[in-house]
Amino acid sequence: MIERAVAAPVPFAWVSGDELDGDNRSLRVWLEQQDLHFVLAVRGNRYVWPEMGVPATAEQLATTLAQQDWTRLSAGDGAKGPRLYDWMRIPLPSWQMAGERWLVVRRSRSDGKLAHHVCYAAPGTQLQEMVRVAGMRWTVEECFEAAKGEVGLDQYEVRSWHGWRRHIAHGGMSPL
Repeated sequence: MIERAVAAPVPFAWVSGDELDGDNRSLRVWLEQQDLHFVLAVRGNRYVWPEMGVPATAEQLATTLAQQDWTRLSAGDGAKGPRLYDWMRIPLPSWQMAGERWLVVRRSRSDGKLAHHVCYAAPGTQLQEMVRVAGMRWTVEECFEAAKGEVGLDQYEVRSWHGWRRHIAHGGMSPL
């Protein structure tokens, strides 16, 4: 889909995605090769290679940071106001000369849980911009949830064209 958008050419500045996308190393490599900036969530047990060259999991790198390394930023407005979290970033080497790669970590203020993102951005991109892009994913997910509710798709998961057609054309009933 992204490849078709680039070929179209559909204008966009960032690619954002959840752990399913972020854990796909070949997708991340392809995006960097195309010099497409991204913020993709990754699992904490995903290995990354920091500047020092010794691979570590995203979770392990996050635990090496001091309290003063964290910055409180909003990832956008939610139903109850700004979504405030503590954020920090660790540089990762990039094989592309045009951009910089980062591990960006989000820490919940309420329970201390961590979320991890691998980012590829233009040199000099500020952490606030990466946080804004990470927060856009939640907006998209909220829109999908609202749309599913509007058309009655919120009570099940459509896994195929046949399942969708059966639900829409026959009100959830299989044809005889």
